[in-house]
Amino acid sequence: MSSSRKMKILIVDDEELTSELAMTFLEKHGFSVVIARDGEAAISMAHSENPDLILLDVVLPVIDGFTVCKKLKECDIFRNTPILMFTAKGFGSDMAAGEAVGADEYIVKPFSGKALVAIIRKHLQMSDLKEE
Repeated sequence: MSSSRKMKILIVDDEELTSELAMTFLEKHGFSVVIARDGEAAISMAHSENPDLILLDVVLPVIDGFTVCKKLKECDIFRNTPILMFTAKGFGSDMAAGEAVGADEYIVKPFSGKALVAIIRKHLQMSDLKEE
C-alpha cells in the first residue's frame, strides 16, 4: 500500500459532537474522514467512498448499526474492510451481537482519542496483511 494515500475512515454516528470529535482527532493523525448520520446513508457512503475502515455506531436512525454491519460484510468488497462497532452500549450481549454480524472490534464510548487511533491503526495493518 502506498503511504502517500491517506487512509479513509467512514464514521457512522448520529451524534454530531461524537463524530466531529472523532473526525478532528483522526484527521490530526493523518486520516481522511467522511461521516454518515444514519444507517441508510452509511451503506450508500460505504459504496461511494470505499473506506479503508468503518467506525459504526449501533444506535442509528433508519437502519441500526448491527444491520448495517451485516449488510456490508455480506458484500464481497467489504468482507475484509474492518468494521469497528462504536457505541455507548457496552453490554456483553451487544458485543456478542456485534461479533455475530461480523464486527471486527467493539469500542465503548466515551473513547480515548489515543486508544481509538491505536485500535484503528492495528486493524488497518491487519487488513493490509489480508490483501497481500
